Amino acid sequence: MAWLSIAFEIPAADVEAVSDALLEAGAVSVDVTDADAGTAAEQPVFAEPGSPEPRPWGRSRVSVLVAAGEDAGTIVAAACAHAGIAPPPYQSVAVADQDWVRASRDQFTPIRVSRRLWIVPSWHAAPDPGAINIALDPGLAFGTGSHPTTKLCLAWLERTLRGGEAVIDYGCGSGILAIAAMKLGAARADGVDIDAQALLAARANAIQNRVQAEFHGAAAAIRKPAQIVVANILAHPLIVLAPLLARLAAPAGRLALAGVLAGQADEVRAAYEPWFEFGAPGREEDWVLLDGTRREA
Repeated sequence: MAWLSIAFEIPAADVEAVSDALLEAGAVSVDVTDADAGTAAEQPVFAEPGSPEPRPWGRSRVSVLVAAGEDAGTIVAAACAHAGIAPPPYQSVAVADQDWVRASRDQFTPIRVSRRLWIVPSWHAAPDPGAINIALDPGLAFGTGSHPTTKLCLAWLERTLRGGEAVIDYGCGSGILAIAAMKLGAARADGVDIDAQALLAARANAIQNRVQAEFHGAAAAIRKPAQIVVANILAHPLIVLAPLLARLAAPAGRLALAGVLAGQADEVRAAYEPWFEFGAPGREEDWVLLDGTRREA
């Protein structure tokens, strides 16, 4: 089936009403982005629990996908009338049908984390069969190896693990960090997440990689502290979790905190300094990894 893609810009205040009208009229999808993305006026939005509500984009670009043969002008005019605004100029382009599964897979190719560590989707052959290859497909849980925060954590694990340690991955998502830890020589790896879907994905990924990692809901207590604790979440949840993660880290244990933007690093570090001493942070693009060592007393 062929499709028609329509794009236009409207004020942020009108986005919700226009999007609702488009979906009610039968649109297959509606995507909203910052119309100023890539310019000096771009407004990054990183909403997370505990943070102030982000300011909406001043100008929003709406992209809508409808069946081929629909009249773009009629669709835009009707949606804007529903919102009580005048229809803006728009652009429309035909989208040919294709093998969408193959197109999606083509976006995910093997990722080289380091000389000896790769992330390889199941439909690709491992570029280096002799490397440590983590088989991982994109799914509903965060963590495919492509995001800067995941890369930072994987590289940190590779540098830090010596073999035989217990590892806790708090906020495990797809389980990629716990799985990597086991393949890098950890004796035990426990993943924790609040999302039941993530736990199912993590367990399936562990089976696919033939490792014995364990995955638990956040309400399930982990009884033994670990020599390695890694948490790739977001800045404000990390601040709230500081006392808990401190309890989970064994004396002289190592801690990696990620999901932290450079401008948030000082606030996150301050929350953990009663228990940890920190070295120089790692950095990938605008993201940092805080590397701490648990004080023995």
